[in-house]
Amino acid sequence: MNIVAIDIGNTNVTVGLFLADNEKSIESVAGGKTEEVAAALVSAWEQVPFVKNATEPKREGVIVVSSVKDEWMKMVSDICEDKLDEKIKLIGKDIPLPIETGVDNPLEVGTDRIVSAAAAFAVVEDAVVVADFGTAVTIDLVDEQGIFMGGVIAPGFDLSADALSSGTAKLEKVKVRKTRDPVGVNTADAINCGLYYSAVGLLKTVVEKYAEQLGKWPQTIVTGRAFEIIKDDCDFVDSWVSNLPVKGIVLAYKKHLDDQALLAELDDGNEKRK
Repeated sequence: MNIVAIDIGNTNVTVGLFLADNEKSIESVAGGKTEEVAAALVSAWEQVPFVKNATEPKREGVIVVSSVKDEWMKMVSDICEDKLDEKIKLIGKDIPLPIETGVDNPLEVGTDRIVSAAAAFAVVEDAVVVADFGTAVTIDLVDEQGIFMGGVIAPGFDLSADALSSGTAKLEKVKVRKTRDPVGVNTADAINCGLYYSAVGLLKTVVEKYAEQLGKWPQTIVTGRAFEIIKDDCDFVDSWVSNLPVKGIVLAYKKHLDDQALLAELDDGNEKRK
């Protein structure tokens, strides 16, 4: 199966290429740079092989998208139609959500959170916490039955740094980095320590609260652009996985195909019994 999986976030558009079920490449591009996004999409799609013995040239693949930003989703859809002559399949619209949920309105939950949770549970097959450190920080819980229960959302490093800088008279904006000393000896270091340990503390506290609710300590999987920064101070995390939403998109599409095949088989069986 050949899939171009596209994760449209708040900051970046990530394009993953999977050929014959194997990951070939994953490229992340700033979402506002249309030409660069188009180049990444074209590069991935041109590696998808053509259908053998087809009367007209057609690539044997599908483009599946998860998006939290409608403006960029339209941009990606337009690029795919104009440059690739291909329509996208959107998670939550064309492709059902790949996991049962226990939230008030599943369609209001970012599909990046949903597909990441589904991918994590597919591996763990037990209660699991999935944290994503990107523009926003999301820390979600999947229970032992594989139900997405919801989670917490907090500002990521850049948003927090922006808030401190814009909301105060003399605090500068910092680029958060790993800190070796919890005591900041100047203003920039103090801000860095505050944001750094806020992230570490948030993750640990939320996982502990989820464990209390479950009655056991869940496995914890972390993804996102910023996870490398805090990694060394989070020894309670079980796995660090890059580009988990992209991998979740692939899983969601495969599950959709499996469900369709099962329904077709059941329908065929019912017809034979008539």
